[in-house]
Amino acid sequence: MSMSMSMSILPQGPGGGRGPLQFQCHHDLRSNNATCYSWVNQCSSPQPKAIRISRAKGGCKRRRRLRVAPVISQAASASASVEPAVLADGRGGTAIQVYRGGGGRGGNRDRANDIQAEAKAMVRAANASVYTPELVSNKYRSRPIKVLRRTLEILIGLGSFALKLALDQSNGQLVQNQRIRAAELRTIFTKLGPTFVKIGQGLSTRPDLCPPEYLEELSQLQDALPTFPDAEAFSCIEKELGLPLDSIFSSISPSPIAAASLGQVYKAQLKYSGQIVAVKVQRPGIEEAIGLDFYLLRGLGFLINKYVDIISSDVVALIDEFARRVYQELNYVQEGKNARRFKKLYADKQDVLVPDIFWDYTSGKVLTMEWVDGVKLNEQAAIERQGLKVLDLVNTGIQCSLRQLLEYGYFHADPHPGNLLATPEGKLAFLDFGMMSETPEEARFAIIGHVVHMVNRDYEAMARDYYALDFLSPDVDVTPIIPALQNFFDDALNSTVSELNFKTIVDGLGSVLYQYPFNVPAYYALILRSLTVLEGLALYADPNFKVLAASYPYFAKRLLTDPNPYLRDALIELLFKDGKFRWNRLENLLVQGRKDRDFSAKDALQPVLKLLVGPDGEELRILVIKEAVRVTEAVILGSVIDTYNSIPSPLRTLIVSGNAAGPLMMSDTEQENMIKLRDQIFRIWRLLQSSENFDPALLQPILQVLQEPEARSFGGRVIGGISQRLAARLLQQVLLRAPPTLPSSSSSPS
Repeated sequence: MSMSMSMSILPQGPGGGRGPLQFQCHHDLRSNNATCYSWVNQCSSPQPKAIRISRAKGGCKRRRRLRVAPVISQAASASASVEPAVLADGRGGTAIQVYRGGGGRGGNRDRANDIQAEAKAMVRAANASVYTPELVSNKYRSRPIKVLRRTLEILIGLGSFALKLALDQSNGQLVQNQRIRAAELRTIFTKLGPTFVKIGQGLSTRPDLCPPEYLEELSQLQDALPTFPDAEAFSCIEKELGLPLDSIFSSISPSPIAAASLGQVYKAQLKYSGQIVAVKVQRPGIEEAIGLDFYLLRGLGFLINKYVDIISSDVVALIDEFARRVYQELNYVQEGKNARRFKKLYADKQDVLVPDIFWDYTSGKVLTMEWVDGVKLNEQAAIERQGLKVLDLVNTGIQCSLRQLLEYGYFHADPHPGNLLATPEGKLAFLDFGMMSETPEEARFAIIGHVVHMVNRDYEAMARDYYALDFLSPDVDVTPIIPALQNFFDDALNSTVSELNFKTIVDGLGSVLYQYPFNVPAYYALILRSLTVLEGLALYADPNFKVLAASYPYFAKRLLTDPNPYLRDALIELLFKDGKFRWNRLENLLVQGRKDRDFSAKDALQPVLKLLVGPDGEELRILVIKEAVRVTEAVILGSVIDTYNSIPSPLRTLIVSGNAAGPLMMSDTEQENMIKLRDQIFRIWRLLQSSENFDPALLQPILQVLQEPEARSFGGRVIGGISQRLAARLLQQVLLRAPPTLPSSSSSPS
């Protein structure tokens, strides 16, 4: 038994005439499958054009005939930038008019209409649940049987797996059975539901924690989970949006393209514009499942807080924070707003892509967004077949993540490979904006300062950073923490900072945190998750990849150019030690900073220069005057030494009257150090000159600053210091260059 549905659309016929097009859909009731065919031309085309599209189960239920003009929705047509495009069969017979554009739908729609569409979406999501501990507790406290059943389910699932591992260990078959056990663990996590799926997703990106067999199996939890019936998904779309499916989409995939922990995704084509979109539909009953798990986790957290002394953090608070994030993920309108904010902040870079949201077709349980073609970031072979490099994409991800964490503070807290795609154009596409978090402003600068203090091995300052990071309350004495930091970092910093593995730092700090009264804030845990995931992805392509090495250019750029007083002081602290300027540090910062595409030679050191001539810069001025004198002396005397060395040997003897010390009364070591300093100054200048955006005009701000009254006084002190130094050096040469001593005559006693 079968049914058919047809609808007519006005085409553009030859010579601009119009005739009806027939859209036909044939539905086989026995298999509950539908196949649709369009467009059957009924005007004068010699050969009608047909496009085959598929529709999922339950798609066509009755025969309907509908005449539709080629016009978009009222909201879309209101845009002044909507442009029609004619798609023809090449023979002048059939044409379909497609409208392109739309705010949040390509960026061309009027902002007012976009806001209105978003407001309507928010109304549709008005009943979305918000997590509160009291709500969960009240809901499940009165259901002891349900709680007990779920507890036993978890214990049996994980307990049986642990028992099998113990047996494999005792039988010496742990390695041999890894593939089997990995598949079993994936199955257990899948059966236990979304909460455990998210745990598995985190483990799937850590090759330093899991063997390859486990990584491969658990990676399937990212977007290859069991699906729920398509009929339920399509019914959810219609219920949430209040429209029949065939009035929204001209086609939709008959089965999900991907299935994740909280929902599944279909590929569809919008009817009003023809644009390809991704439609995410929430799993039915998902809130009930995760709510019960969080109730049990909170109970476990209370036990840990009470009986496990080694964990000083408030575990219940961390669980509540995580639960709030997951419940926010259940509100797809909130996810759409997150995506819009993320795009505004970070998609200004040409190598970062964030899809647009279609607010007219979004609600609390349905999210419609721009379709992105791409390959998951852990599929190295597929990426390289497109002529791309995984490490280049990972570096893009790291630089974007650093901007998220340390520049604006708004960051993607769930960047597993299923949410990061490499597009054919070489862009890194971010997906799934359900779990987001923010770094407090004070903590952003404290993190950069913490890196500086680590480089300087200033463990006392590192310990004080934990106040700003909100790890310690102000009344906690950090004195006992300093030796613990020193013991760990003295060993870890035997190699350069850039060679450190991020996990090494995390593990080392973790051991320190456990020993003292630290309270790790929730944002920090999510930062660790974000960076460890990116490092884990990089380790797929290069086992020697170091996330800190890839991050250092960003830190260098921020230190050199950011006017924030905290970072300015951190830069001064990095460059000066014991009253001396460390030119090697400045050179290294410039070398690293130039690797960041946003580095500007014009902005480098401007914050320090402004402090230098400011009312609070007297201490810095004293240091800079001494260094300016030393540098000027090195340049002048170094040039004298070079000139002398370029003279033929016979002439040198005549010039210095046979003095072996040369033209200057200086030891070989002193001369080498002076030439080394002079050469380093020249290298730094060449680094600035070789910057892509170098312009001699970068000296203009310096000249402007030097025209200020304080600067004139400062300049006079510098010139005076240089004059005194050179005069002293000249006097030294005159006094110490004594004429050759004649042998004294002595008379022998008679």
